[in-house]
Amino acid sequence: MNIWISGAGYGSGRVVSEQEARIPVLDHGITVGDGVFETVKSVRGQAFALTRHLHRLARSARGLGLGEIDLDLIGDGVRQALEANTDTDPGRVRITVTGGPGPLGSERSGEGLTCMVAVGPFTPPAPVVDVAVVPWTRNENGALAGLKTTSYAENVVALDHARRRGAGEAVFANTAGNLCEGTGSNIFVVVEGRLVTPPLSAGPLAGITRELVLEWAGGEEEDLPMTELAGVTEAFLTSTGRDVQPIRAIDGRALPEAPGPVTAKAMAVFAARGAADLDP
Repeated sequence: MNIWISGAGYGSGRVVSEQEARIPVLDHGITVGDGVFETVKSVRGQAFALTRHLHRLARSARGLGLGEIDLDLIGDGVRQALEANTDTDPGRVRITVTGGPGPLGSERSGEGLTCMVAVGPFTPPAPVVDVAVVPWTRNENGALAGLKTTSYAENVVALDHARRRGAGEAVFANTAGNLCEGTGSNIFVVVEGRLVTPPLSAGPLAGITRELVLEWAGGEEEDLPMTELAGVTEAFLTSTGRDVQPIRAIDGRALPEAPGPVTAKAMAVFAARGAADLDP
């Protein structure tokens, strides 16, 4: 794997081998998880929906207090990384921006950001997935709500909880007791024939695939009490790595169809529109 990296010792950015890539051991992204990231799918050497992903990266950086990042620099880094990894298609493009070298505490040094772009193999998602609701809540009022940060330990714990119960993804409620999101996915459900997903005010990440599904296949943003999951007839997850993935069961309760008709339509529309335009 060849990695594009910018920051301490790398100037404005260059491609190096995985073995050569180095960042300071006191980088704030390592010591306190002070960073933001994006995962982008590449197809035929081109990053899918890259413009939307870069804009979200910038929003996350501003929300975390990292300031303005040079999107042209990052975009060029993505291009260079893809050109240096032509044997990986489709690919999983990981863009990471951290607070850069810092002290051992929470304060920042202001020495500049560390930016990295790595490209690895893209593993196709399973045709269906089971999900488990975890006993912890997302804080929709927290400072990190809706930001895609590298502070992912809560997701690691939740996903491990779900997998110990035979599920492939964990689902969170928020503090109000409403449906929020998965560890790395957004969730859509069908209730009485209506396609519904939690609004951003409920605390989920503003997923790029979520956004495109709402634009291309329709759906409503609405708070959904967790108690209403028992009446869901269809459901699916969305994310860069999953596209539109039907949910087979929620906490062991099998849904009537996976995919059901609403889910199947969303899958077909997303596949067709996504193939026609790689930067929608």
